[in-house]
Amino acid sequence: MHKFFSIRAGVVPAILLTAAACGGDDKPAAMPGTPVNGPTAVVVDTVLPAAFEASGPALPVAEATMSTKLMGAVTAVLVTEGSRVAAGAPLVRLDAADLDAKAQQAAAGVAAAEAAHREASAQAARIRSLYADSAAPKAQLDAVEAGLARATAGLQAARAGTTELNAVRAYGVLRAPFAGVVTHRFVDAGDFAAPGAPLVTVQDASRLRISAAIPAAMARRVKAGQAIAGTIEGTSVRAVVEGVVPSASTMYTVNAIVANAKGELPAGAAATLSVPAGTTERALLVPQSAVVREGDLTGVRVVRDGRAELRWVRLGDARGDRVVVRTGLQAGERVALAGGER
Repeated sequence: MHKFFSIRAGVVPAILLTAAACGGDDKPAAMPGTPVNGPTAVVVDTVLPAAFEASGPALPVAEATMSTKLMGAVTAVLVTEGSRVAAGAPLVRLDAADLDAKAQQAAAGVAAAEAAHREASAQAARIRSLYADSAAPKAQLDAVEAGLARATAGLQAARAGTTELNAVRAYGVLRAPFAGVVTHRFVDAGDFAAPGAPLVTVQDASRLRISAAIPAAMARRVKAGQAIAGTIEGTSVRAVVEGVVPSASTMYTVNAIVANAKGELPAGAAATLSVPAGTTERALLVPQSAVVREGDLTGVRVVRDGRAELRWVRLGDARGDRVVVRTGLQAGERVALAGGER
């Protein structure tokens, strides 16, 4: 029994695939030259919208290298490279004993300022009452009002100093700004930390940003929010354009976001974006399930006389559930499929 596949690139049929399902195991032959017991597909030359393959790194959208405003000894490093941390989790502790002492002094200063303010408030209330009954002169009222104003200002200054000190003390414990993975640890317990020196890097690779250079003539074909095909380390991905900005006199940089919630795609890996070129090209497509990957090598199992032989090929960009084959195959050849694709 035969079934037919069809893929559309714009309004032009992309490829006609004939799947032949035989009895037995649906998996393709594991070794070159072995019998084929699963479905196969015949590859036909097709016309596709041309695309410019722009290369660039796939970097995490969120990455932070933590430092401190303090100068002091590192008392504890609570994470190692590869540690998964939640937002707000402590990463590094510094010796902040001097700040603790200053915090006690600041608290005592606030208590004294509050007591002075209460006394000035009570005195002002008493003199206001006497002045209302003409039992106190205006000069005395002015004096207590001025004293109350000074007490209020002193209390505000004491509280502000405490707030500032607490903000500085917070740098004694470095915390993760977001959930992620620790990728670098620059210090160990006993090291000396200086203001601005890197201590720990945290990375959230759940979203990756591919940044690639494209010719200025193609920049107008790419819009924010547009979905385009791409690859990361040979794996086909769907990228959503974040924006396009000038990077040189004749080049633009396109930034596109790729979802990576499960962390299956490596951060920092080589990536490509297939930017529409506005023309058409002839190409061969094969189903993704026909591709065999061994490290950096990609191949297909070419079927001949009922037996499959592994042949290495060079792949292009993905087109839906199909992928372009640049070299290594010819139209009319048959390839074995995996997973029982029909």
